[in-house]
Amino acid sequence: MAVRERIRVGGRSARIQSAVHEAVKRLGAVTDREQLTVPQIATEAGVTPSTIYRRWGDLGSLLADVAVARLRPIAEPEDTGATASDLRAFIEQFMEEMSSPVGRALIRDVFSAPGETYPVQCAGFTPEHLATIASRAIARGETPSDIDEVLDHVVAPIIYHILYGDREPTLDYCHALLDRLQSLPAMAADPADAQRTSREAAGRASVRAPRMAPPKRGAGRNSTDSKSPGRR
Repeated sequence: MAVRERIRVGGRSARIQSAVHEAVKRLGAVTDREQLTVPQIATEAGVTPSTIYRRWGDLGSLLADVAVARLRPIAEPEDTGATASDLRAFIEQFMEEMSSPVGRALIRDVFSAPGETYPVQCAGFTPEHLATIASRAIARGETPSDIDEVLDHVVAPIIYHILYGDREPTLDYCHALLDRLQSLPAMAADPADAQRTSREAAGRASVRAPRMAPPKRGAGRNSTDSKSPGRR
């Protein structure tokens, strides 16, 4: 379900959205997600419940919208000076943030609304960062990692274990995935081809949903920490 009202930049609409988002964050820090209600959030935000229903449609869509906003990248990946260490630092941070109680709760909320609107939005965040890392590699004269290969062989396994809770991802596990990725045949020997591939991968991610099942209810643990993951 898409947001029902087109959000204007600035003005009353933006203030309402900000107030409701902040209300969800404050209440989420002290209240179980299952106990949150639209009237409760409306009171905390200083708006009427009808305002929330008119804008978001239902509680699930509101929680998903807040989760997407908190998962949206706020800075570029760390520039360590080399492609391999850039990718390593990014994957380590990605795993630590997404496997945290806050990260798990946000993943669950992204899938709390019907449809693919919110998962599709989140699907583009990681490829955008990987495209930045690939562009830096090209600028240094290094061979960039293929974005789709990183998603398939590194990001996807990490997310799978986070969603289904069958094992806790660790730094050693992430490093093993990266080592396995490095052993694959080079996908793009020509820097121009690699740059085009990175742009196309980022563009495709913005219009397709991730091929994963919604997390089961036990996979996303509630958090009492109001701090959201930083960079994705």
